[in-house]
Amino acid sequence: MNPSPLPMEWRGYYLDGQTAHRQTAIILLTGSGLKVTTEREKTFFWPYREIRQTQGFYPGEQIRLEWGGPDPQILLISEEGFLNALHRLAPDQAAHFNDPTRRKRRLKLAFLAALFTVVFSLTFYFWGIPALASMLTPHVPFSWEERMGEAIVDQWVPPESRCRGESQSALIEDLVKKLTGSLPDAPYRFRVIVVDHPLVNAFAVPGGTTVIFRGLLERMQTAEELAAVLAHELQHNLRRHATRSILQDTSMGLLLSALTGDSTGGIAFGLQSAKTLGLMHYSRQNEEEADREGMRMLIDAGIDPKGMITFFEMIKKEGMEMPAALKYLSSHPLTEERIERLKSLAKEAQGPFVHLLPDDRWEELLHICQSQAGQPSIE
Repeated sequence: MNPSPLPMEWRGYYLDGQTAHRQTAIILLTGSGLKVTTEREKTFFWPYREIRQTQGFYPGEQIRLEWGGPDPQILLISEEGFLNALHRLAPDQAAHFNDPTRRKRRLKLAFLAALFTVVFSLTFYFWGIPALASMLTPHVPFSWEERMGEAIVDQWVPPESRCRGESQSALIEDLVKKLTGSLPDAPYRFRVIVVDHPLVNAFAVPGGTTVIFRGLLERMQTAEELAAVLAHELQHNLRRHATRSILQDTSMGLLLSALTGDSTGGIAFGLQSAKTLGLMHYSRQNEEEADREGMRMLIDAGIDPKGMITFFEMIKKEGMEMPAALKYLSSHPLTEERIERLKSLAKEAQGPFVHLLPDDRWEELLHICQSQAGQPSIE
């Protein structure tokens, strides 16, 4: 099949560079340049090597060619086939003009590059960053975690929102000491902060701090249930799950700050991510580890591990009835399988177990936020 005849003449507009008037023109393609004849029957010859293309690089865009200077003469051509014909007639001479046949290739390459960037970014976000965070977390200095945790607590839980009942705080401290007493070398100075707010939630903060909201404490029935929650959150801290999640959720800058111990840069990077700490979703592996090791912590301390089962059963039941109120349920997803696994772990415990608090002391502990020197609770 013979190729279609090559069009030699094209119509366009000519501007002389001196006035704004444009003239219709006939443009003839030759082997070495353009022969331009205007409506006033003036003829010019523009060598290809002296012509500059300044417009017409995109589909549908008018082609603009310039010759001479500093006030160049101009040709405007609207027919898209002009550049194709120019490249077919004089491929060597037309090398500095845009080639529409390459435009599709560039678009394909641009699309493939964009697709690769998206795939790479998603892969790195969902697999690369978590893997990197898991690999680097064990090497993060404990002192950096503690400074990060202090900054997070200062932002999340201002002093005026904290419950300050001294005798009740002492009871909670005793529970923490009982739970952590068997740890050979605890890396943190553990503390618990109770927040005067009806939110049903608790979370671990890097550096050994556990935050519990009054709404969650008020739903507990026994000190054993409180000990179970503390054991679970303490294990998130000891296993550095919170630190890993924050590193995973933020930028490379935070990872580098953590490894170098630069708390000022790390805190600046991390505080934005820490705003979501209370709604953090740990991985299933992290939750199972906190369950398992939390159970062992209770058993080693001589505390009845059934408190963890009754607490989670209560949370699941209430979560079905009041889903909007229970942030703890969203950050610690419960299933029948998980509760059955807790029951299986509890069977390993032989006892006997100590009774942590008599009823009157437990009631006293529940009123930790009412010992605020007359300050009203935050509702």
